[in-house]
Amino acid sequence: MIGNIGPVQLLIILLIVLLIFGTKRIRSLGSDLGGAIKEFRKGMGDDASSQETSSDQASSNKAESEQTANDASDSSDGSSGTKH
Repeated sequence: MIGNIGPVQLLIILLIVLLIFGTKRIRSLGSDLGGAIKEFRKGMGDDASSQETSSDQASSNKAESEQTANDASDSSDGSSGTKH
């Protein structure tokens, strides 16, 4: 049913929308929609770069925690750091 819409029907629909909402309202709606899409894309770009940064931080934090765990296990095995 939707596939049967031709250019004449689209023109009639656009004319009805124009009459109902008016040009100012449609222009405002278009600019608001464009701004929302722009902010969404910007947010997605920021999110991707923050994920890269957080994954770098996570890997360095993991390495630090492994080093701390190794140090803790070395000191808990009963040796005081000197050999007898």
